[in-house]
Amino acid sequence: MARILVAEDEPDIRHLIALTLEFNGFDVVSVNDGFEAIEAAKVGGFDLIVLDVRMPRTSGYDACRQLRKFAVTKNTPIVFLSAKGQESEVETGLDAGADEYILKPFAPNDLVERINYYLAKSKK
Repeated sequence: MARILVAEDEPDIRHLIALTLEFNGFDVVSVNDGFEAIEAAKVGGFDLIVLDVRMPRTSGYDACRQLRKFAVTKNTPIVFLSAKGQESEVETGLDAGADEYILKPFAPNDLVERINYYLAKSKK
């Protein structure tokens, strides 16, 4: 079972993402912001990380940049899930080291499909 870290500051959205992923067989750890994501990820053991962009304390962009510096997470797939869909926002996310940038609102099945794609790709 793949273990996924989800960082989202909106409790309802965080809960929806976690339920969607758990329903599809993933082990999910949810945190409130980018700072907590960095701290949780340092311990390791995550197969994929989902980050919101706009979060308190540490943005998703900054968290992604930090996560790419750690040996334990430098190759872990990172997916942004954000309502900020301007081209410059997407470009900034990918430049920060994300593998994918998915826009909110999202279709739960599409999210699971993209996560499965990156999990399969990372095992090759």
